[in-house]
Amino acid sequence: MSNQQQVAIIGLGMASAPHAQSLQALRDRVHVKAVYSRRQESRDSFSELYGFPSVDSLEAILEDPSISAVLLLTPPNTRLELVQQLCAHGKHILMEKPLERTLDAAMNIARTCEQAGIQAGVVFQNRYRDGALQLKKRMAEGALGDVYSVQLSVPWWRDQSYYDEPLRGSYERDGGGVLISQAIHTIDLMLSLAGPVSQVAAMTATTAAHTMESEDFVGAAMRFVNGAVGSLVATTAQYPGALERITLCGTLGTAQLEGGELIINYRDGRTEAVGEAAAGGGTADPMAFSFEWHQKLIADFLDAIDEDREPQATLSQALNSHRLIDALVRSSNEERHIDVEYPA
Repeated sequence: MSNQQQVAIIGLGMASAPHAQSLQALRDRVHVKAVYSRRQESRDSFSELYGFPSVDSLEAILEDPSISAVLLLTPPNTRLELVQQLCAHGKHILMEKPLERTLDAAMNIARTCEQAGIQAGVVFQNRYRDGALQLKKRMAEGALGDVYSVQLSVPWWRDQSYYDEPLRGSYERDGGGVLISQAIHTIDLMLSLAGPVSQVAAMTATTAAHTMESEDFVGAAMRFVNGAVGSLVATTAQYPGALERITLCGTLGTAQLEGGELIINYRDGRTEAVGEAAAGGGTADPMAFSFEWHQKLIADFLDAIDEDREPQATLSQALNSHRLIDALVRSSNEERHIDVEYPA
């Protein structure tokens, strides 16, 4: 088809599978022209599995003018240089979370993309679950009234073998542990629903369940910009793992989003249920979820390019997740309340 977007994939690790499946499902809209990894073995096996052509150099993607967009799925410690190169060649970028390992580095990436004038999005696929989409709609309609409290829970499990992969859970490669690698998805969803957080008081720890450099547990109290209060508990040390949950209490009702299932209990006695409690990667298998949400996110990214608009999950929104994570870690390290700082 003449209106197909020509795209490439850079980074063929564990996170690439739902992207590849989504691109196959979107074949009427998008053509994968090239996939690249530094490891030839990864390129060969990925190409054989999904039928996408591989290239043996990054330059083959950068210098191909027909490739308009790139799915950037590499670890965060490789991100900035790649973003700079892609921006210099005018490629639109859909990148995996987190943007980078630190807030400052993430802000640098956002500035680089903004100055290049490209469309850039972040892979926060949990926004595209049916329950999350319906809750966003209900809140826009004022169905919950004024939200006064928020609870976030990510009770996940990872075997030690997960952290035995070289540099996984390290500050050097990942920038931290459960907060920036796992809970960031639920944090993004919470912020997209409840708005930004103004202050936190947190404690992080590495439990006896794991041998790793960074945290596998965080507990925190939060105050939101709109005056609501809340709590956050996230871990990868809760065997056997359960679905992540966001609860919003409002003057007209309480909404609970658990996995992909939304239940709203209204103050007038009505109950509404939407979606289903689909798996979300909370168990020992971090990829145990449907690619449907990735497909919707990638479709929105393609629409953003076609319509010359920002994707729904923007870099500026991702920075709010980074700001909150940075404040949580600093609060624990400094043993005090921390104000979350936003640009003027």
